[in-house]
Amino acid sequence: IAAGLAAGALWGLVFVLPRLVTAYASVEVTLGRYAAYAIVSLAAMAWAWRRARPHLRPKVLGAALLLGWLGNSLYYLLVVWAVRWAGTALTGLIIGTIPLWLLLIGRPPGLKLARLAPGAACTVAGLALMHWSATRAGAGPHFWQGIGCAVAALVSWTAYALLNARWMKRHPALPNDVWTNLLGLATLLGLLPLLGLVEPAAADAERQAEWGLFLGVSLAMGLGASWVATWLWNLASQRLPTSLAGQLIVSETLFALAYGFAFEQRWPTALEWSAAVLFTCGIVWAIRHHR
Repeated sequence: IAAGLAAGALWGLVFVLPRLVTAYASVEVTLGRYAAYAIVSLAAMAWAWRRARPHLRPKVLGAALLLGWLGNSLYYLLVVWAVRWAGTALTGLIIGTIPLWLLLIGRPPGLKLARLAPGAACTVAGLALMHWSATRAGAGPHFWQGIGCAVAALVSWTAYALLNARWMKRHPALPNDVWTNLLGLATLLGLLPLLGLVEPAAADAERQAEWGLFLGVSLAMGLGASWVATWLWNLASQRLPTSLAGQLIVSETLFALAYGFAFEQRWPTALEWSAAVLFTCGIVWAIRHHR
């Protein structure tokens, strides 16, 4: 449970850090994050090469390539577009429904949905309040494109969470750090086709001023919000039912909102406070009844 909550805290960073480097395109931010993730993974793989080598079979490499693309490469590019076009709050709101889908699809056979319904109702109510609060803020020219990207990211990561949990539980002998490193390297391979989408940009003053910040953001997201968060999430996926691990993702929404408020230098409104309380109640209810 602690690993799942910590992963949520790190993942929440990705909803606000792209807003710090406005001079760089979404594709550049995505490539920066996962290039850093791949470099960290490559260094960790080299450090533990003797232990990792026996696990580098074609089946494992193929699964890493698929899941790395689905849960990282494709997902995060969609999130970056969604954050910039629809805003942090509304993107976090849509991504925040992932636990509900995982609850419906991944709960243990012996656990009745009725026992989890009150906690799910808290999450739904919190999402409804956040939706009302976010939509009252207005919409930009690319608002609906942002909503579409957020929904596509939701589908992508839900599929990743389910497939990754099944893979980890079917291969308990595969070390967590080895799998995390393989996902990092596979994610970068999945992003290589995006290099063709990077348009040459003039070296203007704004890009030069943000270059150091861009490197720092890439490292923070590549090491913390990617490698460490993935390791923590894999640990939670191995030890918890998918439905409970999914409920812990609500913490990502809570942290994303908190980081967004800090970035905007404002306190939450009454609706946003109420939503946060409901989200917390939903998490606590899910933990209690999964016991």
